[in-house]
Order: sequence, then C-alpha cells, then structure tokens
Amino acid sequence: MPPRLTPLAAALPATVPFTGPEALERRSGRHFRARLGANENVFGPSPRAVEAMARAAADVWMYGDPELHDLRQALAAHHGVAAANIAVGGGIDGLLGLIVRLMVAPGDPVVTSDGAYPTFAYHVTGHGGVLHRVPYRDDHEDPAALVRRAAETGAKLVYLSNPDNPMGTWHPESVISAAVSNIPDGTLLLLDEAYLDLAPAGTAPPPDPSDARVIRLRTFSKGYGMAGLRVGYAIGHAELIAAFDKVRDHFGVGRIAQAGALAALADQEHLAAVAARVAEARAAIAGIARENGLTPLASAANFVAVDCGGDGAFAARVLEELGRLGVFVRKPFVAPQDRCIRISCGRPADLEVLAGALPRALAAARG
Repeated sequence: MPPRLTPLAAALPATVPFTGPEALERRSGRHFRARLGANENVFGPSPRAVEAMARAAADVWMYGDPELHDLRQALAAHHGVAAANIAVGGGIDGLLGLIVRLMVAPGDPVVTSDGAYPTFAYHVTGHGGVLHRVPYRDDHEDPAALVRRAAETGAKLVYLSNPDNPMGTWHPESVISAAVSNIPDGTLLLLDEAYLDLAPAGTAPPPDPSDARVIRLRTFSKGYGMAGLRVGYAIGHAELIAAFDKVRDHFGVGRIAQAGALAALADQEHLAAVAARVAEARAAIAGIARENGLTPLASAANFVAVDCGGDGAFAARVLEELGRLGVFVRKPFVAPQDRCIRISCGRPADLEVLAGALPRALAAARG
C-alpha cells in the first residue's frame, strides 16, 4: 500500500525550496571554488562561540534545556524585553513553520510579496493556506500594498522581510512603523529581520512586545555566522510567544547550539567586526559588477543583487556559466527581479575568483 498521507499532503509536490551547493557539486562532478550563493557568513562565528561549543560537545549525551532558559534570558536582556517575549527555535525557517501551524488553517488567506523568501510560502501551502501575492515596487517589498491586501482579503498573516531577501533592499524605521500601525484587526505582521545585524542604524524600530500586531524574527545564521547550527528567535507579545509551547519541538535546539548562541550573543565586538567586513565585501562585489558593465543594487544584507542588464533567461545563463567556472551564486525567481543574480559576501580570495569568472560567464551567456 502507498503511504496513507492526508489529502492535503498527497496533493503537494515534493519540494526543496533551495538546491544546496553540495547537490549541485554532486550533479556536476565539480567542486565550487567560491561558495557565494547561500548567504552564509564566510567570516565565521565568534571564537568564543567555537570554544563554548567545543566544551559543550563533551556533554552532548545530555539533552539541551527544553526551556532554553539561559539563552532566552540573555536575549531578553540584550533586547530590553522580558523572557516571556522570547521564543527560540530551529532557525527562522523553523519558527516560520511554527507560526504558520499556529495561525493558518486550510483555506485561510495569507499575504506575501511575489518573489519573497520562498520558505514562508512553502509552510503556508503545506498547511493549506491561500497565498495572496503583492508585487515588489522598485526592487523593494511594498509594505503599504501588503497591508492593503491584508485588509482586502482578511489575511491571518502578512509576511515582510526587512532587509529583503533576495534583493537586499530595505526600508527605514518610519516605513516599518507605519506598516505596523496600519495592520488590520485580526492580522499578524510577521517581520523577518534575518539580516538586521548587518543593516544600517535606523532600519528597524525597537521591539515593542506589548504590540500584539507584530512578531519579529531574528537569527544566529547571518551576522553571528552560525547557519549550520539552526538557531533563531522570535520577539513578540507574551500571549503569542506562550502559544509556541503548544506545537514546538521542545528538544529542537540542542545543547551545543544553545551554548554557541549564548557565547556568540555575548561577543558583540565580533559581530561589529563581521558587519564591517561584510560592508567591505558588498563594496567589492559592487565594484566587480560595475567593472563588467552591470548594475549592483544597494544592499543592507550580506549579499548584493546584481542587475545583469537583460531578462531572467539571460541572468539564468550567467548563473549557469558561473557555476561551470566554479562560482556558486543564486538568483531571484520572479520577474522583474529575476533579471539579477544574487552574490553573497565573500573573503578576498572568493571575490578574486568571482572577478576572474564573471567576464567569462557574461561573454558565454551573450554568445
């Protein structure tokens, strides 16, 4: 007999939102010389975090604290909120799944941007929600249009990332505050701030956990350089945060991950140094793009979207040719943003490989 899936699960395609560089290497039989596609922080975690994780490894026979007490307390102190306003989970991706599970029943309307981070849409579809998509405006997500669509559809959730992935663009605090203040009754704004640690000051309003209209998502994957650990956290109203205990995997963040995140949070000097190196890499990528007649978009994240000057098909050829030359990058999925390729910040040696490969890839794509 075939597996007895639910009707909803049976109707879904088997989907991996992102093809990993490892899978691409296995397919091609070639090793990437520059891994610049997954928005990983190549500058790495705090040495203090590495030491803390090494120490914790000896005790990995024990489960991690299911209440994540020490990490939640430290995050609460860092953000000036109560521990009751902090939930910790398996990266932002895992938290997105929990929020959708808590809020979205089959048929419920949900609003997102057309071309925004696809894992959110993956979770909504997996729980039977109905997606309503709003186009980008000038390569930015459009908060006012998202809020209007939420009012029109009676949406349970609105997803907005700031800074945005895949374009790297961002809105100032005033625009985000206006979006929150205009959210319709009964709608929750899910504000994904994965890249906020690398963004300029004034990008986000300070957390206000008394406001039940918004939940903020942060991560240790980007600025803190620990994507392989899968540790993210939410800042929100205490009643909503308490609801996570209804559905979360209570041992989903292991002992080593908790120790690493706690030590990384305590080393803000390292985070500041990483942010400076990311800014240098963004400038270097922009320079390489301009040297090749391409247009880089201003970015507040650890990547740069580069306009290849054609349509999505041309950008896809550039991406494919870069892959042949050993450079892993990705690109947006939806027009007109798909005219770009997205290049993650790398070390000088990585960007030297990019600088050598890009003109060859462009020539092959044009040919």
